[in-house]
Formats: sequence, C-alpha cells, structure tokens
Amino acid sequence: MQTPAGKDCPHYYADFHRGRDIQECRLLKDNLNSLRWQPSDCALCPVPDILKANASPDLRLNVTIEPRLWKLGRRFVVEASCARHHIAVENPYVGCPQCNAERPGLEAFLRALEESDD
Repeated sequence: MQTPAGKDCPHYYADFHRGRDIQECRLLKDNLNSLRWQPSDCALCPVPDILKANASPDLRLNVTIEPRLWKLGRRFVVEASCARHHIAVENPYVGCPQCNAERPGLEAFLRALEESDD
C-alpha cells in the first residue's frame, strides 16, 4: 500500500472506507519500546527502501522509533535477522551473508560488477 510519503510499503495500512479513519504501521504495532507511530514518520522510514533493495522472503525486520537528543526529532532503529539461518543481519540492504552464499549466480554477478568498475 502506498504510504503518506508516496512510497510503497507492505507494512503500512490505511482504511478510509465509509467514514473510517485508520492509519497504522503494522511493523510498529506490537513494539512497546517504540514511540507512537505518526503518518509523518513514513517520510523518514528506511523500511520501503530496504525491501526494495532486498526481496528475501526470510528477512525479518524490527523497527523502533526513538527520540533524538533533547527530543528534537525522531530516529529509526532497524534490526534485521534471517529467519532461515537464525542470525542477525548486519546490513539489511544486502541481506543474510549465508543466504547470499547459497545463490550460485550471485557470485558471478558481483565479480562482473567489480570488473566493470575497473
């Protein structure tokens, strides 16, 4: 579904049918450590960009909104993990290193990219 910021995000939900006024981020719905979600948060959220870069079905994201220093603004903390290998993923844009190693064509693709940069 398209967020108020204009990005496509599968975790955003809105329902305005027949007078309803429901907007929510389902990633943050059950996170008790996070600040309350606001529709303006979608403009700064990195999750749609992460999902656009990494379409792995085993990638699990956990997002927490924290206040910045002196409560001036909001900061998004994204923690990623691999559901298949049960490990934390350091860079969610790239994905799980073990899942990437299992893909035979990925290594040849990365080598071709490195050669084209030279």
